[in-house]
Amino acid sequence: MKIQFLGATREVTGSKHLITTDSGHTILLDCGMYQGKGMETDAANRDLGFDPKTLDCVVLSHAHIDHSGLIPYIYKLGFRGDIYCTPATRDLCSLMLTDTAFIQEQDVRTYNKKIDRQHPHKEKGKKYKIEPLYNQHDVEGAMRHFVTYGYDRRFRLFDDVLLTFTNSGHMLGSAICSLEIYEEDKDPNGTSSQTRRWKRLTYTGDLGRAHSHILPSPQLFPQCDYLICESTYGDRLHDDPMATEEQLLGVVDDTCVYRKGQLLIPSFSVGRTQEIVYVLNQLYNDGRLPHIPVYVDSPMSTNATQIFRMYPEELSEEVRDTMRFDPDPFGFNTLRYITDIRESKALNRKEEPCIIISASGMLEAGRIKHHVANHISDPRCTILIVGYCEPTTLGARIQQPGLQWISIFGLDRKIKAQITKIEGFSGHGDYREMIDYLTRSLQTDSVRRVFVVHGELSSAETYRTHLHDAGFRHIEIPAKGDTVNL
Repeated sequence: MKIQFLGATREVTGSKHLITTDSGHTILLDCGMYQGKGMETDAANRDLGFDPKTLDCVVLSHAHIDHSGLIPYIYKLGFRGDIYCTPATRDLCSLMLTDTAFIQEQDVRTYNKKIDRQHPHKEKGKKYKIEPLYNQHDVEGAMRHFVTYGYDRRFRLFDDVLLTFTNSGHMLGSAICSLEIYEEDKDPNGTSSQTRRWKRLTYTGDLGRAHSHILPSPQLFPQCDYLICESTYGDRLHDDPMATEEQLLGVVDDTCVYRKGQLLIPSFSVGRTQEIVYVLNQLYNDGRLPHIPVYVDSPMSTNATQIFRMYPEELSEEVRDTMRFDPDPFGFNTLRYITDIRESKALNRKEEPCIIISASGMLEAGRIKHHVANHISDPRCTILIVGYCEPTTLGARIQQPGLQWISIFGLDRKIKAQITKIEGFSGHGDYREMIDYLTRSLQTDSVRRVFVVHGELSSAETYRTHLHDAGFRHIEIPAKGDTVNL
């Protein structure tokens, strides 16, 4: 077989890895959208690197858009194979892909209006305009091709290809994908040995934390010969989860009690928001949360939380213990979920202390961007970053030390609000957690080759060193478009 690396190579977005077996089957591991660079990503998303009509199936590790966001696009271009994932991933994709289609339509409309203003005499900019990658109809069509299997159940994709999902602890429904492919063995030069065997290839997708408030830790997966692994935090260590809880409470007290300001938390709608809400719920139950309004200002977050409530068996033991006396671990008396846009706009006129949790986590779009624009010049307020931000995004730029001005919606704004960050809410394991997990799952000397993906180059290179120190050998960091034969 061969693997072509088509995305999330030396960066953390656009995850796509194409497997072609010796018998001719084509299997795409994830079908992620490039995110974080506005309209600059449009060309990258349209250039797939393969013909969707020739693709047999997609194996989807989880629902985050940088892993699933182009599924409706390949459907639009003619893909009609099956999309294999867990049940929770399917439910979340139905929600998230619909939202992504809507956002695309809005972004394209705004972009085309701008082009019309720039080219008023060229048929209203017709030759310069772009179309959305896909629309709601394409999402509906793609969703009909999802096929779901639970964790730890070995099933057959083709006569010579087996697949098993293992819980990766990264988000609800996330899975490590373990493939077994029956074909001729080859030496490192690609020469056939004339013997056939089951080759074991594991794709980690994104790996979760060793200890998470709302999700179980990643579960051990079967031994493999070849490993494709993520490296988002391959050069960093996170704070302890309990320290994270105290850090959050400290920021709430400092902002809302002492400075009488508003705490703005840009957060991904699925996973991160639910974890923050759960921690606030625990603080509320313990009588430690100040009596202030808490708003989750996001239709997506509201709907995603409903899906989390549907899968209690996939949540952590801590959450299940909480549910014995608190039937809703994602809700408390001072918490309100907001979906109506008029209520969202009204939050910008509020003066009293409160907490506003809203998407997007990288501050590139969504309601949170408006909240930040309205409050960034208020010294009473705090903007709390709780996860990874791609280097070109507003969420990353706003954290630059000494930065005094920032452009939001085309206007320069003075930064007077506190900008702070808590790493411990990340859904990705740090390098120590990932190394410990991999070495507990695998006999390192039996892994023939390792491919490090889904990390900035500096992070991937550091992680390669950690993998080598842990006993792994033949570790590669593929570039986009690289093809390897196994």
